[in-house]
Amino acid sequence: MRGTIIVAALALSACGANERRSEGAATQADIENSAATPLPAPIAPRMASPTPTPTPTPTPTPTATSGATDTAMLGANHYLGRWIGVEGMYLNVTGPAQGEVQLEMQYDLDNKGRYTGTITPEGIRFKRGAETLLLRPSDGDATGLKWLAGKKDCLTVKSGEGYCRD
Repeated sequence: MRGTIIVAALALSACGANERRSEGAATQADIENSAATPLPAPIAPRMASPTPTPTPTPTPTPTATSGATDTAMLGANHYLGRWIGVEGMYLNVTGPAQGEVQLEMQYDLDNKGRYTGTITPEGIRFKRGAETLLLRPSDGDATGLKWLAGKKDCLTVKSGEGYCRD
């Protein structure tokens, strides 16, 4: 009798472990799928004019003439400044010069560095070690980090690595 109870208890505990593994795999798949879904680029806020001005005559914009995306229109100025990650992570973007920016980042608890990035229509492309990475505009949910969830103006390198502005 006692042996039957022990075997039954072991069988039931193994079922729970399989369910937890299945739930974990489903959660990981959701995270990976959400990171693969491209998000629309954030649009820079418009500044109000301090004095009324006459209605300007429409002129072609770079978007209208070249077909560039909103991200390309943001240019280096949108990316400049400090971006905050989680647990002390940060990204500083400085010095735009001919389509390049300087990146200073603490990207995990043990590693930080300086890199040169190139502005592309998709974001900022840079090389870290042997990897070529892309800082792409996103929202906090796309970073995969619960501490950044709900934020609107963010840059994501990959799931689990992202930086936002407050």
